[in-house]
Amino acid sequence: MLKVENVSGGYDGETIVKDIHFSVGKGEFFGILGPNGSGKTTLLKMMSGLLELEQGEVKIDDRSISDLTKKQLAKKMAVLPQLSPQVFPYTVKETVSLGRYAHHRGFFQTWTDEDENIVQKVMKQTNISHFQDNSVMEHSGGEQQRIFLAQALVQKPDILLLDEPTNHLDLAYQKELLDLLRTRAREEGLTVVAILHDLNLASLYCDKILLMDNGETRAVADPDDVFSEELINHVYQTEVVKQPHSKIAKPQLHLLPGKKSEREGEQVKIDENMLSISPERIVLQSKQPLKTVSSGVVGAGAGWYSNFVNRHVDATYNCTNHREEMREYLTNHGFPVSQTVGMMTAVTLEDNSYRVYEGDGFSVMIVVTAGVGNAVDSTRENSPVAAPVKPGTINTWIFVNGKLTDEAYIQSIITATEAKAQVLRDCHILDAHTKKQATGTSTDSILVAATQQGKEIDYAGTATELGAIIGRGVYQEMKQSIQHYFKRKKMHDHLSFN
Repeated sequence: MLKVENVSGGYDGETIVKDIHFSVGKGEFFGILGPNGSGKTTLLKMMSGLLELEQGEVKIDDRSISDLTKKQLAKKMAVLPQLSPQVFPYTVKETVSLGRYAHHRGFFQTWTDEDENIVQKVMKQTNISHFQDNSVMEHSGGEQQRIFLAQALVQKPDILLLDEPTNHLDLAYQKELLDLLRTRAREEGLTVVAILHDLNLASLYCDKILLMDNGETRAVADPDDVFSEELINHVYQTEVVKQPHSKIAKPQLHLLPGKKSEREGEQVKIDENMLSISPERIVLQSKQPLKTVSSGVVGAGAGWYSNFVNRHVDATYNCTNHREEMREYLTNHGFPVSQTVGMMTAVTLEDNSYRVYEGDGFSVMIVVTAGVGNAVDSTRENSPVAAPVKPGTINTWIFVNGKLTDEAYIQSIITATEAKAQVLRDCHILDAHTKKQATGTSTDSILVAATQQGKEIDYAGTATELGAIIGRGVYQEMKQSIQHYFKRKKMHDHLSFN
């Protein structure tokens, strides 16, 4: 559809854009990114025919744009430049209608029902039809941006070039505009080429991205390949961290501030002194948020949290929306939901066991509450017929005073799960329905939280020091908690704890 072949050019004899080469297919959303002064707008002007090329060619359907008349080019390509402060005193509808000029033989001399229908449809799509009779000058920069986008769309082009179209738009309108462009690209085959400033928006909406720096190409690829930390750090001269979007398969970039606040720089060490234990709940509160991976009722997944709550509920607890009920509980007891991981257990909290384990340059605190009244074998083929659920949940907290990689978080959970299974084997805990070895209970939960300060720890498998400490620590604290559980239940004599 659109080919830019070895294009160079600039202003007043100065070459700004140098040997740019890429192609955009029909229906693709193509983004142009780069820091200020990298040549993005200059390139767009050359692509639109507003600026002559020093070398190279711009082609539409294998035909050079230099071979097209202005009117022929206008039927193929529309341009939405950066918003200008110079706005003429036309009404909104009159301004939008100017986009139909390329399809007329004379200026407004052949206005048809088709023209009217197209204008009204596009004004509705861009959410400006309700003020179509107002003067353009009456409206904000964001509204004017939508007006001029509508003008470009009524042109019914095959290709739409946009220079920072989300400028002056609030968050909702940015999404609305980009959703509209992507829908037109996918459903109507519109080819969209847009200069964008927001890298994360570009990642969400663009099929392919050109990254420019000093007028040259640094990368042309899909967002995941363009957004490497090393490349973005080099081009933008700032430090970013690449993370996957939590809902869709797109990368997102997070800026790292250059100077930490006094509070952010404060060192924190998790130990027993931070624990508060009562019959109602076990709480750990940290002065600094901890990077956490958990399966909590509240705060599940990955995030940064300061409060950790293991709440006792009665064995008969039944709620249609346990997450919402837990949020209300936390709020009512002074724990901000956005800063808290919350778990539930029917186990009596006095059966807890915890301890700090020291490693070489790091330490680990493990807290366990365990009961085995509803122990299950995870390998059983069929779930048993519904039966009364007995109290018993194994909740495991692992706090690491150190800096963990993503691999170390995942491996910590694997190592802890292996240790849990070994405890249940050694304690001869059976699935009540299959009479086979239990591997856990039906409602187990776990969290791994780290200060992300101090020693960097890459791995937590059983062959590593951290993994060995987690395995041994989870085994010992869980076994101790189960012993407390059975001792309180007066069942200790029925089991062997070798």
